[in-house]
Amino acid sequence: MGTEDMTDTLAAPPASEAAHRGQRFLASVADSVSAAVVGAETPLRLLATALLAEGHALVEDVPGVGKTLLARAFAASLGLSFARIQGTPDLLPSDVTGSSILEGGSFRFVEGPVFTNVLLVDEINRATPRTQSALLEAMQERQVSAEGETRPLPDPFVVLATQNPVELEGTFALPEAQLDRFLLRIAIGYPDEGGERRIAARHQASAEPMEAVRQVASSDDVRSLREAARTVRVAEDVEGYAVALVRATRDHADVRLGASPRSSVALYRAAQAWALLDGRDFVLPDDVRALAHTVLDHRLLLDIDRELRGATVAGVVDGVLDSVPLPIPADG
Repeated sequence: MGTEDMTDTLAAPPASEAAHRGQRFLASVADSVSAAVVGAETPLRLLATALLAEGHALVEDVPGVGKTLLARAFAASLGLSFARIQGTPDLLPSDVTGSSILEGGSFRFVEGPVFTNVLLVDEINRATPRTQSALLEAMQERQVSAEGETRPLPDPFVVLATQNPVELEGTFALPEAQLDRFLLRIAIGYPDEGGERRIAARHQASAEPMEAVRQVASSDDVRSLREAARTVRVAEDVEGYAVALVRATRDHADVRLGASPRSSVALYRAAQAWALLDGRDFVLPDDVRALAHTVLDHRLLLDIDRELRGATVAGVVDGVLDSVPLPIPADG
C-alpha cells in the first residue's frame, strides 16, 4: 500500500470508523517494519501507542537486539524525520538543543538533533545529568528554550531513549523526574531460534535491511489518529480501575515511592491509544492490565531492605493487579 493509498484510508471519517483506521494503521506499519525487523510486534505496538498518546518511550534491553533498527524503521514507515544522539559523558546540552554561530556579522541559531519527529537517544544513562536535563523541557513542553528564545519542536515529536540494563559502569542513573516523563518502558528481548535465523538470512541478502522499509503513512495521518485516540471512550468503572491500580502502588509494603498522579494520566492515555490500535473506540479493563507493567514498572522505587530480600517492581505490579478487583460488567 503506497503513501497516497494510506492517506486516503486514514482520511477523517465518522468517529465510529476511527477505531478501524487505528487497526489498519498498525497493520500497515507492522507489515512495513517487518521488512527490516524480525519478531518485534509487541514493542512496535507499544511504540505506536506512545506516539498516539503523545508520550515517550524508554527502550531498555541488552545490546544487539535491534533497538536502533526498530526506531529507524518505525520512523521511516511513517515518513517522519529521524535523528540519533549517542549518550556519552562529554555530550553537552547544546549538542542536543543546538547553538548559535557567528555568520556575516550576526548570530544564526543552528538547530540541534532534537528538532526532529523521532529522536533516538542511545544509552541515555551515559550522558551527564546536565545533558539529560536538557531533554526534560523538550519531552514535557515540546519546545526548546535557548539563548533567550523559545522554539517549538516539530509535530509529532517522540523521544525513544535506550538504556543497557547490564553495563552500569560509567553511567548516570536517570532521576525519577525524568523517568516519570517516559510514558512506557519497552523491552524487546531475544528472538526465538527461527527469528534469529531469519535475521541472519536477511543480512546475507541485503547489507542494509532499511532499504526494504516503505512509507505507509504520513505525519498528517499520525496527528489525525492522535486526535482520534483522545476520543476513545473510557467508562467510569474502567477509569476508576486504572486509578485504583496506581494508588495501590503507594500503599504496597515493598515500595518506597509509588506511582505519581502523572502515572494515572499515562495509563489512561496509553489505554486509549492501545484500544484504538486494536480496532475499538472504547477501553476495556484488559487494556489497562496489558499496559500496567510497561507504564508503572519504571516509576516505582522499592524499599531498600525489601529489595535486598528479593522484592522486584514487577512483583509489586503483579501483586497490585491481583489485589485490585476488576470492574464488574453492568450486565453481570
